[in-house]
Amino acid sequence: MEKKYISSQDWKKRLRHEKHILKKESGSGFFVHESSFVDDNVTVGDDTKIWHFSHILSGSNIGNSCSFGQNCVVGPNVKVGNGVKVQNNVSIYEGVEIEDAVFIGPSAVFTNVINPRAFIVRKSEFKKTVLKYGCTIGANATVVCGVTIGEYALVGSGAVINRDVKPYALMVGVPAKQIGWVSRAGNRLEFDEKDEAIDSYDNSRYKIQSNNLILIKE
Repeated sequence: MEKKYISSQDWKKRLRHEKHILKKESGSGFFVHESSFVDDNVTVGDDTKIWHFSHILSGSNIGNSCSFGQNCVVGPNVKVGNGVKVQNNVSIYEGVEIEDAVFIGPSAVFTNVINPRAFIVRKSEFKKTVLKYGCTIGANATVVCGVTIGEYALVGSGAVINRDVKPYALMVGVPAKQIGWVSRAGNRLEFDEKDEAIDSYDNSRYKIQSNNLILIKE
């Protein structure tokens, strides 16, 4: 059985492999708690767990090795990648697209309409929101529809995201502002006079270039 937590050495070994580490062999099935509902025309990957009082709506596609906590709603027609962790009280509406290895904290909020009215149907106006590989959305954060959150970005608890977020960016506040950069492991980076930084967790190296962060050594 795979360990729940990994050491820094195990982390380094994992990073030597490509993203297929999140894809396990088929046949092991998935778990849905008896208090939850999964509609027809839903695909759920192997080793995924859907816990209490959750509802997966028709047309949704959930990858392998995902976890959905208590009181989650997904869909309809939502795509969730592999290895995604969704904590309690999260609703992921149509228009939201989630790539592999994304973490969504408890009570995070997504929207899909910019100007909702109870008396106007705007299903044809849903805005696309994309959460890229490995990013983190903190507890109680709000993601306004129509934005893209870059790879490995970290959105702090309670932040309100109303514009695109760069890869590796650290975002906090209302509305959210970038206050720094984080590594793939989620650690805040400190830079030298050459605008380079090393994450001691796995010795990965980064450089600020044209106001973007790039990985220069794994």
